[in-house]
Amino acid sequence: MSRRKGSTASALWGAGGGPRADVLRYTAGDDARWDARLLRWDVLGSLGHVEGLVASGLLTRKAAVRLRRALRDALRAVDRGRLRIEAAHEDGHTAVELWITKRIGEDGLRLHTGRSRNDQIACDLRLYVKDRLLALHDDTSALVSALLAFAAKNRTALWPGTTHGRHAMPSSAGAWAAAFADGLLVTLAGLPAVWARIDRSPLGSGAGYGVPLPLDREAAARALGFATVEHVPATVQNGRGKLEAVVLSFCSELAHEVSRLACDTIALSGDDTGFLVIPAALTTGSSLMPHKRNPDVFELTRARAALVDAALVAVLQLKSKLHGGYNRDVQLMKPPLLGGIDTTLEMLRMTAAVLPSLAVDRARSLAALDAGTLSTDEALRRAEGGTPFRTAYREVAAAIARGETFARPTPGEILQRRTSTGGLGNLGLPTLRERLARERRWSRAARSRFDAAMRRLAG
Repeated sequence: MSRRKGSTASALWGAGGGPRADVLRYTAGDDARWDARLLRWDVLGSLGHVEGLVASGLLTRKAAVRLRRALRDALRAVDRGRLRIEAAHEDGHTAVELWITKRIGEDGLRLHTGRSRNDQIACDLRLYVKDRLLALHDDTSALVSALLAFAAKNRTALWPGTTHGRHAMPSSAGAWAAAFADGLLVTLAGLPAVWARIDRSPLGSGAGYGVPLPLDREAAARALGFATVEHVPATVQNGRGKLEAVVLSFCSELAHEVSRLACDTIALSGDDTGFLVIPAALTTGSSLMPHKRNPDVFELTRARAALVDAALVAVLQLKSKLHGGYNRDVQLMKPPLLGGIDTTLEMLRMTAAVLPSLAVDRARSLAALDAGTLSTDEALRRAEGGTPFRTAYREVAAAIARGETFARPTPGEILQRRTSTGGLGNLGLPTLRERLARERRWSRAARSRFDAAMRRLAG
């Protein structure tokens, strides 16, 4: 491809008389930066497309051998940083196609047979997202494991639970951590449904209306490790933004769980609370105040959740007013999609890395169980003795108003009175560990199938 200074740019995707240089710059924007992260998947998608062309009788086996060899060389070149998107390339697709054609000539020109850049980028993104969903699963599992270890270590470390930001009833550091582990496991349990929506090959849908060739779409799907094809071609382009939103919604749910964990850590480690102890190595200082030890890592984790939400909102807004078929607007979905996934992974990894270093000040936490926090225990103790609960409630409320105190239960008694499923004395950590093991079995199986398909293509 060549460009003459002061003239319009020619392009592989144009029919001649391409756009003005300033128009091209504006429409391309910073897309090349995001396309660079998809180059590997573009090459792998092309390898799958070759298998579909061979199965369809649209590519000779001799040409297929040359294309496979060139594409596998391109894959190594991408991994080593030698195949990059240059200024002369409109996008990553062009960079790969020109690289191939320069090396094998006419057979390289056959690569795009029966394919549009529309189904090509849809394929690249689905491969990328499948890989990143499995990474999200692994990193979430690692955080759940860290939370369960923390819960087991601090199962008997009692402190006040809160409602409305005020002391409510006895809780524990173990229950606190177990609740976040449980919440993350609930989110992970929904990933197979997200996966199933992504695990559909878009190849053969062309620009959105199919291709007038006898394409064996199923052969390309099998080669790429997809479970099936996106059945109606128009569904692929109508689904742009929809799938991105589903993935970012999953990310947002994870991010909110981690953000709340960070919020709690900040509050529970504060000067007026001090139940959690953050080691100095996880804090930052002040340029003015010598004594400060700030929980910046947790504050920025809390803040990053807003970035994930912003990515989801950006995609929802971009897709909300599009008519059917392809619209160039969807190009702008790449930054929020890739950025939102990146941010979620950062949050999960950092939280899992720092959580084991947190300590519990057991004495300070236990001392905070005041009469008000234990008042519900007293009311229910009286109800167990035969007093109607509403009567016991009023008696205890009146006693608190008069400044009276009650017999304080021991930590052991507090735990023994809470043995129903999930209670402080029965956290059920083995059940949570089994759920985590079940999630990891799914992830390993999905990763094994996905990686096996990619290895076969890569030779």
